This record gives sequence, structure tokens and C-alpha cells, in this order.
Amino acid sequence: MRRELLAVAVGGAVGALARWSLSGLAPDDQVFPWATLAINVAGCFALALLPALPAVRDRALLLVALGPGLLGGFTTLSAYAEEARTLVADGHPGLAAAYVVGTLAACLLAVSLAAALTSGPRARRSR
Repeated sequence: MRRELLAVAVGGAVGALARWSLSGLAPDDQVFPWATLAINVAGCFALALLPALPAVRDRALLLVALGPGLLGGFTTLSAYAEEARTLVADGHPGLAAAYVVGTLAACLLAVSLAAALTSGPRARRSR
């Protein structure tokens, strides 16, 4: 249990630092939170791909390090919710609604794409 806890903690720290670094690349003058949207969609896509990777399937410790650890620290529900609240508070309720619904739709599409990429004939042969 200690190894798994350490794997999640290290992965989470790396993921959070990666998110913080990438979100810092977005210009401060943007109204729409593009960085968080992109981070959450990319994280959902990557998380959905994990089970297709033989190294991850064969090593439970790697799965917890990359899944709840790295990608759990990389993606962010709290920033997503706070940015939606800020959009409403700043007088952009329609944009906030589009952000909330658009993020959910984009993340579901990303997971569906990952599933499609990993469940076709070529993916089954490589397993």
C-alpha cells in the first residue's frame, strides 16, 4: 500500500506541475479559459488510453502512478468550476454555460476517440 501511495503522490505532483506550467502559457487577457479546457480534454484522452498500453496493464503500480497520480494531478475539476463561476460573476453566464457543457462534451468525445483508437482490429492485434 505504501508503494501505491508514493506512486500516486509523485505522479500527482508531476501532473499538477505540468498543469500549472501549461496554464501559465495562456495569455492573461483571455476571457475564455482555453488552457484549462485543453488540459482537461487532453487528460481525459490520455486517461482513456492507459488501459490499452501493455506496460500499464502489466504493472498495477504504473497504472496508479499515471492514472490517479499524473493525470489526476494534471486534470482539474476545481479550476474548471472556479473559472465557470468567475465567468458568471463577470457577467458572462452564457459563456460559462458554454464552457461547462462544451468541456463535458469535448472530454466525452476525447474518451470516445481513445476508445475507438484502442478497440479496433489493429489495437487488438498489438495486445
